[in-house]
Amino acid sequence: QLQLVESGGGLVQPGGSLRLSCAASGFTLDYYAFGWFRQAPGKEREGVSCISRSGGSTNYADSVKGRFTISRDNAKNMVYLQMNSLKPEDTAVYYCASRPIGGNWPDDIGSWGQGTQVTVSS
Repeated sequence: QLQLVESGGGLVQPGGSLRLSCAASGFTLDYYAFGWFRQAPGKEREGVSCISRSGGSTNYADSVKGRFTISRDNAKNMVYLQMNSLKPEDTAVYYCASRPIGGNWPDDIGSWGQGTQVTVSS
């Protein structure tokens, strides 16, 4: 089973940027699609972005389109989320998740990371 470890969260001012990283181990990334989810206090976990096995297909929640960019480096076993123009409403714990290719989000998620806190505040 794939193990996922996120990093890169922190405190940033509105309008700032952060780059989240997800380090994967335990299996080759070629067999998995990846996604980023987030959960704010008192709210349900929501999907932020996802990326296909090759990286050729990406999707974003409407709330982050044009500000966030998901990418992956299969050779390094890494998945990234570049977050620009951050807003206070982006404050949440961000989670990396994986599912086997051919599966569906979120029903077929097989692995979750432990999460990394992102706080956007002045």
